[in-house]
Amino acid sequence: MLEHIQARTHHARRGTLKNAFSYGVDYVLTDLGATKPWLISRNRFNIWSLWDRRHGGPRGDGRGAAWFKEVLREHGFQTDGARLLLLTQPSFLWFHFNPVSFWIALVDGAPRAFVAEVNNTFGHRHCYFCAHDDFRPIRRSDVLIAEKLMHVSPFQTVAGQYRFNFAMDETGIDIRIAFENGDQGVLATLRGNRRPATSRSLLWAALRRPMGALRILALIHWQAAILYLKRAPFLKKQPEPESLMSDSQTFGSAGK
Repeated sequence: MLEHIQARTHHARRGTLKNAFSYGVDYVLTDLGATKPWLISRNRFNIWSLWDRRHGGPRGDGRGAAWFKEVLREHGFQTDGARLLLLTQPSFLWFHFNPVSFWIALVDGAPRAFVAEVNNTFGHRHCYFCAHDDFRPIRRSDVLIAEKLMHVSPFQTVAGQYRFNFAMDETGIDIRIAFENGDQGVLATLRGNRRPATSRSLLWAALRRPMGALRILALIHWQAAILYLKRAPFLKKQPEPESLMSDSQTFGSAGK
């Protein structure tokens, strides 16, 4: 199973200093099985590629879907009968960078748990496990809250919380992440339709939005330059989180 999500992402800074931008981005939704379109491969070089070592575990030393299954079982989730998927930006040629990927557990077509796998430009990673305490379906209106534990932007402190709204059905995805720290924060969204990945769609993506991850890094640094020129407070590189994963407050309350 491999789908090509030609998505749109929007970021808007809240607080005294305003800044907003949106751009198109290419994601794939996959069960990390065999890949069919000839322009994309798993664990080998291609125009587009998916690598198990880039996901599921410490950055650069991942174990793919086996890691996600392990995480689910450790949290008491019964994986028998569940569909485990990864929503991510594939590598383009030699370039790879993912600000955020999502591991998703579906039962009867509805998301019951997900892991937001967050990476920063300093080489750090932290994963946020999000679910209801009884693993009931996650609806669009549900808000799953997680404490921010990793330095992501040099213009935002390591404080506050993420508020996730996660919607996924047979036709598309609609993810909303609101970072809130008092009257400061950032709203980020990712929306796109689900379509089977084809060589034609992947070739068009390579021509329309060339360089993949390198383009994403360039856009990140361009927006950082804009904030710097606007004299946004700049925070130096912070220490890496002590743990790889933390639980959302909704799920964490189950053990209290």
